[in-house]
Amino acid sequence: MRRLVYALAASAAWSLFAPALAAGAEAPRARIDGELDSSLREAIARAVGETDRPIQNRFEARRRAREAGEDAIAVLRSEGYYAYEVEPVVGEGDAPTPVIQVTPGPLFTIAAPKIEWLEPAPGEAAQAAGDKAMALRLGGPGRAAEVVAAEGRIVAAVQKQGYADVRAAPREVIVDHADHTVRPTFRIEAGDLVRLDGIELITHGRTRKRWLDKLATWKPGDAYDPDDVAELERRLLDTGVYDSVTVALAPKQKAQADGRRPIIVSLADRDKRTLELGASYSTSEGAGLDGSWTRYNVLGRADTLAAVIRASDIDSKVGLNLSLPHWRRAQQTLKIGGSAYNDRTSAYDETGVGLSADVTRRFGKTSFLTLGASVDLSRTIEKQTATLSTLGRNLAIFTGLGVLSLDRSNDPLNPTRGWRLETRAEPTLLAGEGALPYLKVQSQATAYLPLTKTARTVLAGRLKLGTTVGGSIPEVPASRRFYAGGGGSVRGYAYQAVGPRLADNTPQGGLSLLEASAEVRQKVADKWAVVAFLDAGAVGTDRFPAGKDLSAGAGLGVRYDLGFAPVRADIAVPLDKRRGDSGFQIYLSIGQSF
Repeated sequence: MRRLVYALAASAAWSLFAPALAAGAEAPRARIDGELDSSLREAIARAVGETDRPIQNRFEARRRAREAGEDAIAVLRSEGYYAYEVEPVVGEGDAPTPVIQVTPGPLFTIAAPKIEWLEPAPGEAAQAAGDKAMALRLGGPGRAAEVVAAEGRIVAAVQKQGYADVRAAPREVIVDHADHTVRPTFRIEAGDLVRLDGIELITHGRTRKRWLDKLATWKPGDAYDPDDVAELERRLLDTGVYDSVTVALAPKQKAQADGRRPIIVSLADRDKRTLELGASYSTSEGAGLDGSWTRYNVLGRADTLAAVIRASDIDSKVGLNLSLPHWRRAQQTLKIGGSAYNDRTSAYDETGVGLSADVTRRFGKTSFLTLGASVDLSRTIEKQTATLSTLGRNLAIFTGLGVLSLDRSNDPLNPTRGWRLETRAEPTLLAGEGALPYLKVQSQATAYLPLTKTARTVLAGRLKLGTTVGGSIPEVPASRRFYAGGGGSVRGYAYQAVGPRLADNTPQGGLSLLEASAEVRQKVADKWAVVAFLDAGAVGTDRFPAGKDLSAGAGLGVRYDLGFAPVRADIAVPLDKRRGDSGFQIYLSIGQSF
């Protein structure tokens, strides 16, 4: 009975409001008649547009038809139809339908495009570059957009050859109705060849001019190249210590006596210091609080000095990190850090201090190679595999680092397309209570595939592999083994809960790792999205995990977009529940899971 009442009410509401909705629906401003191919008809229809205002009289109908005819003519000319016939007409009655009758005529084609170089003409290399960049196909459609784009390519190519002041004079385009051709002549004024001087810093901030000079991508006397200006701007922006960066060639009036022109740089420093706080929570790892206090440009070379602190149920630390971008050479960053840490996990307890230094080299826009080293003095308390007795180990751990990172995704915190790949190798030497050299290698790949043009539905996948060469489970400290389970690993399981366990259910860790994840991310509103996911992972005691080691979890999540990154809330259940595992896990954090 309740469903019947709802159905009757909905039917009544529709009968009342449907006529009003229909009256307010949008319709084309004018009807388009004529033999047109589908793409041309659609282009004209878009230009004519729609309206929700009904025709009131014949005068308004004639006006709409005339305006629609002008829109159609603009489209036809832009598409290369110059022998067109467009006639605006109106039907019968007091409120007739506006109509445009369109006959496009033949398509005009490109013929004999050429460049006329105005004095002073540029060098032969610049002329050849302009001719090549024009790239108009003989016999191709004589579209206005193609002609305009060709002119832009010519100017850009000549500018690339060092003619910074190049400009396009009014072009001449002959539309010949006898042979249905379009013959464009581009008139280019190149100006003089421009050679560069040094950098002129016009703002007074915390940045030292001597350091800035080292970032120049050219030598005094080199010919101007717009890519040099763009690269200098990118290098300054990459440091993250400026609110805004402006890099531009000085005007002719500021040229030196020998004709060289400097590059003018304007820098707006960000605040000297910032305080940042972050938080996370999961039922397996508990709550975590992160904080950092950062000073920018203390040394006047776009440096960053940060004091960091983390307090959580499983890992806590305090540290100080110094970052020196463009260290010794451009696109190379030196990072030096020190920390004291205290970890309390189900598998081990570890307290120690560490020092690290690494150099990251950027090649390309989003590719990085990192080389570094660290030393840790720590005390680890872990359980022995056979006897379950507690073992305390005082160790000095010397670790090398090599990381290759490739990022071809479109967003660092909320990607919707592209892929990422990171491979890292850590050669390690244990000293103290027993000496052991070994190599730890791991690699992770992620990919993102949008299923719609607007990326409202995205498939995301992750695969991670790791192995340890040299050493065995008793020899490799528990804190240096592989573990799986938790919010950034296999959801549905507690932190470190995937993999081999001791007789008392303590996670043992392993020498190898396999993880895989798949997500379907569906946007349901401007700020909201839902996610369904499946995670799987295995930790093995040999170099490669076995099939029996595999565990899987599945769940659902909600995302709320903060603008810079989404807030993530996930709930997951284990599909291979073992003794001690909870029936579900909840995870709260910022950013996608991968």
